Amino acid sequence: MRKKRVLIHSNFCRAFTGFGKHKKNILRYLFNTGKYEIIELANGRKYDEPSNSLLPWKCLGSLPNDRSILAQLSNDPGAQKLAGYGFYGIDKAVQETRPDVYIGIEDIWGLDFWKKDWWKILTPMVWTTLDSLPILPQAFEVASKTEDFYVWASFAEKAMKGKQSNVNTLHGSIDTSTFFPLKNRDEIRLKNGIAPNEFIIGFVFRNQLRKSVPNLLDGFMEFRKQNPSVNAKLLLHTHWSEGWDIPRMLEEKNIPPQLILTTYYCPRCGQYEIKPFQGQGLDCNCGARKSQSTTNISQGVNEIQLNEIYNMMDVYCHPFTSGGQEIPIQEAKLCGLITLVTDYSCGEDHCTPESGGFPLEWAEYREPGTQFIKASTYPSSIAKQLKKVSKMKPEKRRALGEKARKFVEKNYSVEAVGKKLEEILDAMPFVEDEKWEKSEESEDSPVTIMDVLDKDDAGKRILIAIPGALADVILMNSLIGNMKKKYPEYNLYFATDPRLFSAIDSHPDIHKLIPFHPFFENVIEMEGTPDKEGLFEAVFIPHVTTQKIPCYTHNGIDNLQ
Repeated sequence: MRKKRVLIHSNFCRAFTGFGKHKKNILRYLFNTGKYEIIELANGRKYDEPSNSLLPWKCLGSLPNDRSILAQLSNDPGAQKLAGYGFYGIDKAVQETRPDVYIGIEDIWGLDFWKKDWWKILTPMVWTTLDSLPILPQAFEVASKTEDFYVWASFAEKAMKGKQSNVNTLHGSIDTSTFFPLKNRDEIRLKNGIAPNEFIIGFVFRNQLRKSVPNLLDGFMEFRKQNPSVNAKLLLHTHWSEGWDIPRMLEEKNIPPQLILTTYYCPRCGQYEIKPFQGQGLDCNCGARKSQSTTNISQGVNEIQLNEIYNMMDVYCHPFTSGGQEIPIQEAKLCGLITLVTDYSCGEDHCTPESGGFPLEWAEYREPGTQFIKASTYPSSIAKQLKKVSKMKPEKRRALGEKARKFVEKNYSVEAVGKKLEEILDAMPFVEDEKWEKSEESEDSPVTIMDVLDKDDAGKRILIAIPGALADVILMNSLIGNMKKKYPEYNLYFATDPRLFSAIDSHPDIHKLIPFHPFFENVIEMEGTPDKEGLFEAVFIPHVTTQKIPCYTHNGIDNLQ
């Protein structure tokens, strides 16, 4: 009997992101069981990128190989975003690999594939991060179409259980063998210029606006003011050239720059250095000129080095507005650190007594546009909890650190999460090849135009038809919204090659996608004549010039710009 085929879709497994790290852990775990045929679908990679073949499992990128198409995508922010989530490569990957199980690991808006025909053939599993109240309606919609719906934090499960009973928590996975307390901690600190009496408060984060850097800076300075005898410094392990303008904030808040440390990394020698921020492109001790920059997701420390950086800290503080899991919190716990975490969203799992963490209090604010509830962490709470840890006896701090590590091993380790996933996969059925073949035959079976049109919108239909150029279909994503604004009372039908549906099927203003047929180019027949009613009030065929076919009549409903 063949092995069960599992297609796992998320960030590339070698990306320095939370999804990338988690995916790498899960791929390795499942591959090492020897029970499954593993296929990785990697967002951000070309479909047949040569280096994909260097992995022990089959890896396909979700981006098109064609450079001209990629160039077209880069000119349209909406299409570029969809490409980043794999919308232009997933159908090809599914058709080529014919998996038994699809596992989508992404934000919920990057997993909106339930309308696709293959969703009903295989067993889909959604494994998503939801971080704010109210939970997006899209999450409930996808959950209602997906029997196996998993979230990364219990916060989201509790919020959805009232409406969707099939929602369960399955945390993101952490490699517990990589992060642990080091015996030569003092030696590493000394090497990086950190004195034995310095109290180092650490924060490891992608420099995004949802990471509450201003609150942390205020809480840090409040703590220093209230506890002048504590020689405290703040270590921000992040990239200083994106997100928050940290140098400007330090100046505005009159914070001495020498109190704020960061991590510099040199790709030439592969070494890091902890020191105050001095700009980007510094000369490295290895002799390389202008090679040192603050660590980032494309060029940064490896996990052995990151473990050393955690071990230089005395306490870990993670204030944020919301988050799906926040993997650095678990990494810090594994290194035996007490963690101070905002008591909202996934933070609720990490500031309980059994987790070895302390809660940070917060005030509610609403995110403009989405109306999501977000947390603004009180600086006073940060200062209060920092004082508690700084005054704690070493043996108590150590005991809480050990408890934190055990908490992560029990709930977040690759072994714990992998075992649960293995049980889930083993309960899922195989998909016989005959089922895939039958599906492909049904796609090729003849269908009349009346079979695909709604019966109750006669006189209110507009057709946009493009026969089969992917670049043209992608470009239409940027025009459909404008067309809907010009014709708000009409249903927009879009006709193209079914293999290209994925390039536009997520557009909210398209009423229905239908297979292209050459007779759509007979505009007079489609729009009707005084003696014969047409099927559409207007037919737009952008690929055809008006010199070849009279395609500009549109029953007199043209709204010109």
